Amino acid sequence: MSPLRVIPITRCEQTYHTRMTQEQLQNPFETLGIPMRYTIERDQVERAYRARLSAAHPDAGGGAGGTDPATLNKARQALLDDEQRAVILLALLDGPGASDCKDLPDGFLMDMMMQRQEIEEAIESGGEQEREDWEAWGIEQRQSYRDRVEAMFAALGDAPKSEDLRSIRVELNAWRYIERLIEQLDPEYDPSRADFS
Repeated sequence: MSPLRVIPITRCEQTYHTRMTQEQLQNPFETLGIPMRYTIERDQVERAYRARLSAAHPDAGGGAGGTDPATLNKARQALLDDEQRAVILLALLDGPGASDCKDLPDGFLMDMMMQRQEIEEAIESGGEQEREDWEAWGIEQRQSYRDRVEAMFAALGDAPKSEDLRSIRVELNAWRYIERLIEQLDPEYDPSRADFS
């Protein structure tokens, strides 16, 4: 297995606008008629999707002027993905995008560098079971970041402050780092095909 790669991190820029394309910024909450909040149930998304899809069907009088099925499917996929839902919600709240703020929580990068060294040493000496154990650790870390982000969105209130939105972005950056670490623990991982910039 090739060594895990450290992703460079820089300081947050002063501007907090996002750099998402218009297509990415489409509001999947609005598309499916779901309240704009992070905590939503999978079943709620599925019901809303099916209802909108049926209404858009030509046999139900939909079609012309209605939301096309591809747009409905994209909205459904976005809202069912915890990380993507958080990123979109943060953008809709006018929070900083990943390119605007690349900060990580205090001490995170140093901790991850030490974890990566432990991971590499364990995998070299222990093999598949060690890799699986570290992958399970990564999944636990993912859930921890997901839970923190959910709590942070819940605490925002009606008029989110820019520093609170920035704090969410910092947690999302750490979450993304953990996601990439999990990807790199996959035995099929090929760094030559990885989507790193």
